[in-house]
Amino acid sequence: MGAHETAADLDRKFGVPGVARVVEGNGRLPKVAVTAGNASGEMYLLGAEVTSWKPQGAEEVLFVSAASKWADGKAIRGGVPICCPWFGNKAGDPKAPAHGFVRAKAWQLESIEKNGGDVTISMATAGDAETRKLWPSDFRLVQRATFGSVLVMELEMTNTGQSSFRFEAALHTYFRVGDIAQVRIRGLDGIRYLDKTDGNREKLQKGELTIGTETDSVYLDTAHTVDLIDGALRRTIEVSKENSRSTVVWNPWIVKSKAMADLGDDEWKQFACVETCNVAGHAIELAPGQKHSMKAIIRTSRS
Repeated sequence: MGAHETAADLDRKFGVPGVARVVEGNGRLPKVAVTAGNASGEMYLLGAEVTSWKPQGAEEVLFVSAASKWADGKAIRGGVPICCPWFGNKAGDPKAPAHGFVRAKAWQLESIEKNGGDVTISMATAGDAETRKLWPSDFRLVQRATFGSVLVMELEMTNTGQSSFRFEAALHTYFRVGDIAQVRIRGLDGIRYLDKTDGNREKLQKGELTIGTETDSVYLDTAHTVDLIDGALRRTIEVSKENSRSTVVWNPWIVKSKAMADLGDDEWKQFACVETCNVAGHAIELAPGQKHSMKAIIRTSRS
């Protein structure tokens, strides 16, 4: 978005009447509101963040906190934040923003395309003088989100500089659930993971995963599909992916939720994060001119 472009300016340039419009959202931040045949949804230019996806005839799939700050330079709490170019705390720089800087940055809207009953929104961001203070590499990052009966998010990183760099990336998806106590996560049995709540110790998942305490786990070598089975809402959310070798499962639970200013004290009951990632030992090395694309494909069904 140019320095003086308003939501109305962007809508005149990119909007598709009756399908997708650029409007002012929470905090007067510009967002694309989708009302296509197969789904409705929304995507903010702040962080190129998808904050809503409702397949036709289905309930909302994503969770967004009622306490989210909705301000420039502040990450949105919920939806699908993009964590990049690092995940968690930056090694050797405790003052750097957690999970990188792109989730709190305004992106450029590049296109809105209708394809049958689906809509694809493309947004991009790139290295500049401010990002180089935190990460010296030259890059271009594109997020393409397709809203339809399936939600597809494709995150593409290009090295536009003269030197190789290594980066981590995560589509930090907050799934709305009826009751965290009735959630089961299937597809991780037999997978080794790093337990960040226990000093990053490596452990082995046995059987289906249930969440009954603070959970922050990085599952390794996970190319396959994971199912989130929501007993309260009687639905299954299927998360498949491409070019992603790690999966993070996160819920802050009671104590950490109370310490988070942009999350309600009891909202931990209403979501589970299942994240499509390349993090830790699966960080990506990218030579000058190379691209890397990671994709999350999300479906829902009644269970």
